[in-house]
Amino acid sequence: MQEKKKILYLITKGNFGGAQRYVYDLATSLPKGKFEVVVACGPNSAKAPLGKEGLVGMLEEKGIRTITLENSERDINISKDAKTFFEILKILKQEKPDIIHLNSSKIGGLGALAGRITGVPKIIFTGHGWAFNEKRSFLSRMFILFLHWLTLLLCHTTIAVSEKAKKDICWLPFVKGKIIVIYNCILDFETSPKKETRLILASKDSSKLIIFSISELHKNKGIDMALRALTLLPKETREKIIYCVAGDGEEKEKLRKLVSDLDVAGRVRFLGSVPNAKKLLSGADIFLIPSRTEAFPYVILEAGMAGLPIIATSVGGIPEIIRDMQNGILVHPRNPKEIAEAILYYFNHPEKQKEFGEEIKKTVSNFFSLEKMLGETIELYQ
Repeated sequence: MQEKKKILYLITKGNFGGAQRYVYDLATSLPKGKFEVVVACGPNSAKAPLGKEGLVGMLEEKGIRTITLENSERDINISKDAKTFFEILKILKQEKPDIIHLNSSKIGGLGALAGRITGVPKIIFTGHGWAFNEKRSFLSRMFILFLHWLTLLLCHTTIAVSEKAKKDICWLPFVKGKIIVIYNCILDFETSPKKETRLILASKDSSKLIIFSISELHKNKGIDMALRALTLLPKETREKIIYCVAGDGEEKEKLRKLVSDLDVAGRVRFLGSVPNAKKLLSGADIFLIPSRTEAFPYVILEAGMAGLPIIATSVGGIPEIIRDMQNGILVHPRNPKEIAEAILYYFNHPEKQKEFGEEIKKTVSNFFSLEKMLGETIELYQ
């Protein structure tokens, strides 16, 4: 009888964003007869303990053993990063995994180095997005690029979640042959009843056109661009729509102030952190992804599976799923005018809402099933 392979997943934060969703899907879907799974991650947030809404709680409900990296956090902190590195070394010596699968940039570098030192047989890194694509100073971007390059050199294989993500990094020396593309994929899921979800999303405005975003409130996600787009709509159109955002994050207060400054308070609802927010998709009319940068976001797959017409920025791997004016509308990043034009187009062409919603659902169902991602990843593990 073949011995089980032990896989240790490592991820920087224990909240539940796209990278955590990826780890959760793999960890809970691998055949239990072939793989033993352990997940190590940082706390849910700097201010909140790990809870049932976080990655740890959700994994434990599925019987997956977890380990908390007490000092792991997204921002650079030399003291805490050094402590995290030694935490990882200790875990690797205790667990003796056959494979470590690293997720997120910081843990990728620390984990790959620790894996090489302890002699882990296979080190895999999934690049959920490259931080050098973010708006930073030139020197900062070059330093981050160098760190990414070191991570890829230390790993045996790197998974890029889109062809664009691969293209962004494969030109670096000695790494092209180490990079493969495995798209993020999802299982079909049930949403809550439409009438109920419209009330949750928009309350007394549930009869209006509901535009919905599920997003961490982080600058990269471009929610500020969506808010500015609302001001560019004709007044009579603006009064007939409501923009709802499910999510929390460091930009929350800035975005609330922007809503006030732009005088669109009556048109915007921040729902805060919503557990399993995808269940609310049935209540929306249009889904909006206004990101400045992305790799290959899960929310686009969720919205597509729910059959929603989508407006999304043409960043990262998004154009690999959205074909402009065929199964959705693509706009340039940092361009509120184009977002407003796309909203207006859907508003004036309800038949296109239905057509594009049906087309994107076909695309997701046919090409982005969890079984496909799981099969390709298991093949890599074996």
